[in-house]
Amino acid sequence: MTKTNNDEKLIDKKITRRQMLKITGAGAAGIAIGATGMGGVLKAFGKDFLQEDDTTATNKVNFYGKHQSGIATAVQTNIYFASLNVLVKSKKELQELFQMWTPLAVQMMNGNMIGEYKNDMIPPKDTGEAKGLDARNLSITFGVGPSLFEKKELGLASLKPKELKDLPHFPKDQLEDAYTGGDICIQACADDPQVAFHAVRNLIRAASGKVSMRWSQSGFNSFPTKNGKKQTPRNLFAFKDGTENPNTSDEKDMNKVVWVQSGDSKPWMTGGTYLIVRRIQTHLETWDRTSLKEQENTFGRHRDSGAPIGKKNEFDAVEIERKDENGNYIVPETSHVFLAKQAKARIMRRSFSYSSGIVDATGTYDAGLVFISFQKNPEQFIKIQNSLGRLDKLNEYITHRGSGVFACFPGIKKGSYIGEALFNTL
Repeated sequence: MTKTNNDEKLIDKKITRRQMLKITGAGAAGIAIGATGMGGVLKAFGKDFLQEDDTTATNKVNFYGKHQSGIATAVQTNIYFASLNVLVKSKKELQELFQMWTPLAVQMMNGNMIGEYKNDMIPPKDTGEAKGLDARNLSITFGVGPSLFEKKELGLASLKPKELKDLPHFPKDQLEDAYTGGDICIQACADDPQVAFHAVRNLIRAASGKVSMRWSQSGFNSFPTKNGKKQTPRNLFAFKDGTENPNTSDEKDMNKVVWVQSGDSKPWMTGGTYLIVRRIQTHLETWDRTSLKEQENTFGRHRDSGAPIGKKNEFDAVEIERKDENGNYIVPETSHVFLAKQAKARIMRRSFSYSSGIVDATGTYDAGLVFISFQKNPEQFIKIQNSLGRLDKLNEYITHRGSGVFACFPGIKKGSYIGEALFNTL
């Protein structure tokens, strides 16, 4: 069958329209999903209904695999990150929520709508703003926060990994409740802002009454290209962001830095990772009055090339022990790079810039960095952040406003669902 975004044609692959009407109890007026939502219909059709990665789709990232998408996936240009509160009152309802989300995520990552019916007397199942667009390399990543395991009615306390806990207070933190915490996170990344937003919007809409939005943040990246190859993106300070990342194609390195190994954490986390998100406001007005030399001393890198101070190329090794003829460190010892390197811990950064208007009547930008990192243990991030401490010169130009830590499930196998490893241990 020719690829299409029309769900009535997609349904023909699995079940006839007449059978679908019989199963759902819908009459000639059209499909009436009812209080059970899309999940009830999908359950009636069988677990494989609309749950195929379409390998023919344009700009397609696979949903199924050893690890979730959106982690080792090539970084896209846009993100919509959402933190949710859970409203369900039992672990069975929570399990059904993730089961319901699974085929919806697959379809959106295929570039399809999640439901298109001809009855114009009821709200359309899909909000429609991504219609006509392809998948745009959409990836959807799911994680659960420490607060989820503290809800007694869910009965998950014994399954909470010891590593999954709120981050400690760091120097210069000015966290706001409006951008902190959450029971579940959804990270949608795509090479189109509307596709990323559409994914989160429709997942939350489908889960009406089961979850509520706690906070969200959109972000963007731009990638220079050289010889047809994407280069490291720049943050709003104009410095390259992500140079020191592990090689995502090196399985041994990723296992060392990012992926939880058997015995590292709770068994259900094997193959997963821990996501840390920080909403960092950058004080652009102050930065823009700072000399280029001082900016470079703040980061410990040359702005244009991205090379460590004293080196020529972006990926040259940072040598924090190196001194000049007068005995001074070549990379300033209060620079961001020097202090981070001193921690001797590694993480994988997957950050995006953001701009959300102004803070107040003075016209100060509410702009900065949606800092996201993945690591097999949050202690890796904590060690780096503690090393930066109060000495980091970058603290003069940034303020941490939001924070969250989430356990990201391992990858989903075909025929399975998001978070099955967690619920299989109940």
